[in-house]
Amino acid sequence: MFRRLFRDDREARPRPSRVALLLTVVVLACMAGGPLWGADPSKTMKRRQQGILTGMPFMANVAPRTFVDDLGRKLYLAQSPKRIVSLAPSITEMLFALGLDQEIVGVTEFCNYPPAALDKPKVGYAQPNLESIVALEPELIVAPKSFLRVDLLNRLEQLKISTMLLNAQTVEDILRHIQLLGRMAGRVSESLKVTETIRKQMTALTDPLAGRPRPTLLFVINTDPLITVGPGSYIHQLIELAGARNAAESAGTPYPRLSIEEVLRQNPEFLLFPTGQFEGIPQAEQDQWRRWTSLEAVKRNQFVHINSDILNRPGPRVIEALEALITILHPDLTQPATGQEGL
Repeated sequence: MFRRLFRDDREARPRPSRVALLLTVVVLACMAGGPLWGADPSKTMKRRQQGILTGMPFMANVAPRTFVDDLGRKLYLAQSPKRIVSLAPSITEMLFALGLDQEIVGVTEFCNYPPAALDKPKVGYAQPNLESIVALEPELIVAPKSFLRVDLLNRLEQLKISTMLLNAQTVEDILRHIQLLGRMAGRVSESLKVTETIRKQMTALTDPLAGRPRPTLLFVINTDPLITVGPGSYIHQLIELAGARNAAESAGTPYPRLSIEEVLRQNPEFLLFPTGQFEGIPQAEQDQWRRWTSLEAVKRNQFVHINSDILNRPGPRVIEALEALITILHPDLTQPATGQEGL
């Protein structure tokens, strides 16, 4: 795992004279714009280090702010970024939900929501074009963990382009990311409104599920090999929130491979397949599941579908994914919860 390490240099040094020490404190205080007397030398040094790391002069009037991404990397921003590049559809949706339409200057070729994202310059996806990104003069790049390439991150650091890596493993992570981006971009109130709305809608959807039977569901991401979701994936948590049991709940990885023997043992009542413009399971592959006639899902003909754009993107439309799952699993309880309060 790549981390950007910032060294706290506290090596022993010769002790300066009292006069020299006094002069040093005075100079540092003046350069940092702080008070001459009563200043905390450790805070003065911290301001100087942060200024250097952002490529900003440490005597700038605006004190840098510190943020930490999901890899534990520290990021220093002197001010809210005015030019942002998003390297994932989910991130693009979060930025738009925060009202950062004008600040978004680049997105991936898969960013298709909201419709305004289609008009933004494209910079690739799995292998983003560095020249295209640099040409957009971004002040901040927000990318998923899958973007992690040490050589590319090092190059962006050399160019003094701040990069934030996100990795949502739970639904709470999604809400945390929205609030994090809100703080970074100076949209705190907007981020709180978005997350509060999602929480309220989630409560309204899940409260009626208490005490109801929990059918078993298998989400088929890929058929050969068979890949699904397990603990450590926010989709696994969504399945549970929707009042179901994940057929891969005992898996040891977020996206495990399952054998057909394990599927037959779990005997799911529902087989869930993604559909969409960019992802999906062909009908012919879905039909192959019908040969396993002992499966409850086959007996009941419960081959169900969900839009991959809302389920596979850990962004503000997570509430739509939850509502879609509940509609599939408990259709008699579903009450519209989306499309309200500014989402």
